Amino acid sequence: MNKTIFEQMGGTYTMQGDYYLPDLTLPPEEERQIGVWGQRRLHYLKQYHKILYYNLFTSGKLRSHLADIEEEAQSLFLRLVKEYAERESVTEQLKAENPVEWVRRMNNIRSRVIEVIIAEMVRICEIT
Repeated sequence: MNKTIFEQMGGTYTMQGDYYLPDLTLPPEEERQIGVWGQRRLHYLKQYHKILYYNLFTSGKLRSHLADIEEEAQSLFLRLVKEYAERESVTEQLKAENPVEWVRRMNNIRSRVIEVIIAEMVRICEIT
């Protein structure tokens, strides 16, 4: 009996009832932390870009892709919050003099930055 291409490439089969099923496994992925930005990216890929999601998943690159997005988004978040706060004069002095106003303005800045990052994550997906 001739070997199949799968067997020639080193693949094996397991008997399940009356059928031989190929022994398929996904490549191992490195363990990296995925936070809120990585989870949002994962949800976006699953919902709007299924082909890219499955390509990353089956190649073993999904976790590293999500972790990279997490790192980029987190650094962008911190940088933009700092830039917006400086541009709008939200300083430590304001925090000491009027804490309620400082919290209101910082929450507004954080909300706008979150909107920017979500839009950037979508645009990044369109490019890749």
